[in-house]
Amino acid sequence: MSNIEKFRAAGLPDLIDRINKNSLGWDTSFNQFWESNSVGNYPPYNIIQLSNHETRLEIALAGFKKEEVKVYSEYGKLVVEGKHNSESQGEYVHRGLANRSFERAWTLSEDVKIDSVTFEDGLLIVTLKKIVPDHHARQEYL
Repeated sequence: MSNIEKFRAAGLPDLIDRINKNSLGWDTSFNQFWESNSVGNYPPYNIIQLSNHETRLEIALAGFKKEEVKVYSEYGKLVVEGKHNSESQGEYVHRGLANRSFERAWTLSEDVKIDSVTFEDGLLIVTLKKIVPDHHARQEYL
């Protein structure tokens, strides 16, 4: 028989230590989870589940030009960067639009690939598709 223990928030560090000591290869996954570099809520975005194998990420990038936006994947992350060219055409009386550079990253599952990326009218759309192996895909026989 095994001993089942309940862990509360105060016992979380002990739980993580136990998991790290009794697992192999999971340390990088936990590090990615705890060391998320995503800070703040800029730029605003939506995640839309279109079906069980397709997801769309919409990011509002008002004021950005296509040349100022980079989208790439690296080490299991989808990274979106925006770098504004600071060309001021006068003195601001009121500055309500965010005019700042950013970098935002989302961790991707191993079975997800980036299908398409479009940027139109200040909206960046990234379509993600889940890779379904042939032996898991639905097959109709009759």
